[in-house]
Amino acid sequence: MPEENCTVLTEFILLGFTDRLELEIPLFGLFLLIYTITLVGNAGLILLVQLNACLHTPMYYFLSSLSFLDLSCSSAIAPKMLVNLLAQRKTISLIGCATQMFLFAAFADAECLILAAMAYDRYVAICHPLLYTVAMSRRVCTSVVVGAYLSGGLTSLVHTSFTFTLLFCGSNVINHFFCDIPPLLELSCSSTRVNEILLFTLCGFIQTSTFLTIAVSYACILSTILRIRVADSRHKAFYTCTSHLMAVGLFYGSLLFTYLQPSSSYSLDTDKVISAFYTVVFPMLNPLIYSLRNKEVKDALRRTVER
Repeated sequence: MPEENCTVLTEFILLGFTDRLELEIPLFGLFLLIYTITLVGNAGLILLVQLNACLHTPMYYFLSSLSFLDLSCSSAIAPKMLVNLLAQRKTISLIGCATQMFLFAAFADAECLILAAMAYDRYVAICHPLLYTVAMSRRVCTSVVVGAYLSGGLTSLVHTSFTFTLLFCGSNVINHFFCDIPPLLELSCSSTRVNEILLFTLCGFIQTSTFLTIAVSYACILSTILRIRVADSRHKAFYTCTSHLMAVGLFYGSLLFTYLQPSSSYSLDTDKVISAFYTVVFPMLNPLIYSLRNKEVKDALRRTVER
């Protein structure tokens, strides 16, 4: 369509999960509960790590960063989603849409890198314990976290900039509950080939490289654990990794399914369900996974409450 025939959009309409009024109120209550637990759980975990000296280790430093990213990612999506569940006109401004996309993509990419750093931390602790204090010094950990935030912000800026230089003609209705990249590309009347290549290349590189880092780290960890002769020591070494493995499986499974599937098999309705998991549900589960399955966190929580 010629550019002069395109109407300049100032807002988008988010269809959300359903157009049935009788389902919107229960969904609002459910997601409000999940978001509240997410805020309390992640903020509580960050505070717990700060208040307890026994948790001032690289592992829990990364866990605090992960909780911050979970809290921030959910806060970029959930408030607007909750408002739209009760609103008659489920709109979001052009600037609001671009901001939401940028924040979500930045936090999601940074979370991939932090999860990879946590896997490497476990690798060094189990496979090279004598080098741990040097390899995972405070300076190294801080550099890793800052690098994760900067990398996430840079890749997100590229995606957001290229998405909002597209022409949007005709419909401004987004078949989603937030401004994600794939549904916006569906609305564009100009060529999205460059955007799709960037999406597949950048997201593929970050998600695949970090996933491979995690896989190689745990392959080495498993090899080392199997060589431990004492059963109790072997069980203790593996137990320190189970929480992280659960978090990795849930997060990467949903992300890889959404962003690395062929466009021919892409379904916006399926994507909404998967997106709800990693943007709203997963940030709630992380503090539960790490607190309920971690003796050090439970002991620190008990001491803090008693104090």
